[in-house]
Amino acid sequence: MKVLSAVAWPYANGPRHLGHVAGFGVPSDVFSRYMRMAGHDVLMVSGSDEHGTPILVQADKEGVTAREFVDRNHAVIAGELTDLGCSYDLYTRTTTANHYAVAQELFHHVWENGYLVEQTTRGAISPSTGRTLPDRFIEGTCPICGYGEARGDQCDSCGNQLEPTDLVDPRSKINGETPDFVETQHFFLDLPALAGPLRAWLEERADSGTWRPNVIKFSLNILDEIRPRAMTRDLDWGIPVPIDGWREQPTKRLYVWFDAVIGYLSASVEWARRLGEPDRWREWWNDPEALSYYFMGKDNITFHSQIWPAELLAYAGRGERGGEPGRYGELNLPTEVVSSEYLTMEGRQFSTSRGYTILVRDVLDRYGPDGIRYFICAAGPESQDSNFTWREFVQRNNSELVAGWGNLVSRTAAMVAKNFGEVPAPGPLEPVDEEVRAAVLAGFGSVGGLLERHRQRAAIAEAMRVVGEVNAYVSRTEPFKLKGEHERQRLATVLHTLVQCVADLNTILAPFLPHAANRVHAVLGGEGEFVPMPRLETVEGLDAEDEGRSYPVITGEYSATPRWESRAVVVGTPISKPAPVFTKLDESVVDDELARAQA
Repeated sequence: MKVLSAVAWPYANGPRHLGHVAGFGVPSDVFSRYMRMAGHDVLMVSGSDEHGTPILVQADKEGVTAREFVDRNHAVIAGELTDLGCSYDLYTRTTTANHYAVAQELFHHVWENGYLVEQTTRGAISPSTGRTLPDRFIEGTCPICGYGEARGDQCDSCGNQLEPTDLVDPRSKINGETPDFVETQHFFLDLPALAGPLRAWLEERADSGTWRPNVIKFSLNILDEIRPRAMTRDLDWGIPVPIDGWREQPTKRLYVWFDAVIGYLSASVEWARRLGEPDRWREWWNDPEALSYYFMGKDNITFHSQIWPAELLAYAGRGERGGEPGRYGELNLPTEVVSSEYLTMEGRQFSTSRGYTILVRDVLDRYGPDGIRYFICAAGPESQDSNFTWREFVQRNNSELVAGWGNLVSRTAAMVAKNFGEVPAPGPLEPVDEEVRAAVLAGFGSVGGLLERHRQRAAIAEAMRVVGEVNAYVSRTEPFKLKGEHERQRLATVLHTLVQCVADLNTILAPFLPHAANRVHAVLGGEGEFVPMPRLETVEGLDAEDEGRSYPVITGEYSATPRWESRAVVVGTPISKPAPVFTKLDESVVDDELARAQA
């Protein structure tokens, strides 16, 4: 089965914090790794979202150009995600000529089909700079629910879409001034003309029972207030409007959210072009049997369950105005929008501007990727908001990773190394051996079934429950007491059973803990990588417009991914005394990190 794993595009305004990767980074990677192991042909794509006024505002503050600003941040984010182990087939960026061409093709054809209409509207301008204020940089009171910190595009309290002019007492989030509203001409996506097929698609998705209830309910609710939305902006940084009479206007650009969601398609096209098979992307986009899963935080649901599907429907001519598909053909609508809730930090919202945050790079450098991947999988904001605390992070690392899984691996390898130096041949199995083998083998079905349904918290809890069963098997069989020559065959049987159980558990835990999976593989005498890892590469632009421009991308070769099944361990494989798989954290980490947060 072809499976598109479409991962939210991080905004290139700075390094990522834990709240970001808890919503899109780790969940999408766990799912993609599992689906590859289950035998599916996965295409995992994303990139840095680099347009929009917030980029200009931040670049101005730092005294650099927008291009210099996004070049730096794209490199930082790509490095973070690579080190986190996110196995992208391609992680690229929206400032490539390839992305410009794909976005302009969709915009132009949606316009040709009649779903982009010109309207005069009132745009927000900063009185002090004369620059357009982006919707998200305007704050005020929601006219619907009265929430005092609603944004100019959406109210996070009631979830309704808004325009800046809807807000009561609007103010700039940049400097607090009251914006001026001036008349300006823009293209609007005629969402009401697409409401019928949008609702039919969402109701079909609701009937499938696969979407998280909060996501499908929110998506259906926002249809009740559907209205045209502006898809261009007064801006000099972004993709030019590909319509005659507009191309020549240097201050008119595509709305960043119109072009960002097209990145899923443009990244797929770029991946195929770099592969030397320029039409290969169609296998994931034009085949109606292909599946597509979109991963993001809940603040982006609107753009993935309404704006992006509407763009796809309009491009195919499937609204009330009719029309024909463009040169990319009829493109698949999302199979599922997999949205996570919010992660808070010590009970408070992450706030980069206030310095209250945990940067991904800091955690990776201080503690490595295993602990944070494990925490996100076990306690992340899968279907409700969750809270990150340093105390729970240390506790889970020490009691579950180190004392549970890591200890099982280490003592198994240590006993084999001490008594045989290699994987011993087993004798006849006793019922206790058969029971533990059956429990581990059942884990492939139970954990895999949960991962397929995006229930990663339950999946890793089930995997760790099975780890507990194998640890209990050690306590029941007490191989460390089997010391006599007459007990040697029994010792060989128990240790062979343990090595087999650990190897199978390593397969089951590999989607969650790929870095550790490769270390466990080495402990058990394996050579090379057990699971393929992503790599950061510097590439050249593909088009004349990008001539002389190079940039980093994340890519990888994942064809050697192991299958989601038991593999018999090989008798005679040498096993040496192991080094610890995980590092125990000192309790002082809690106080140290809390002190950093207050600094």
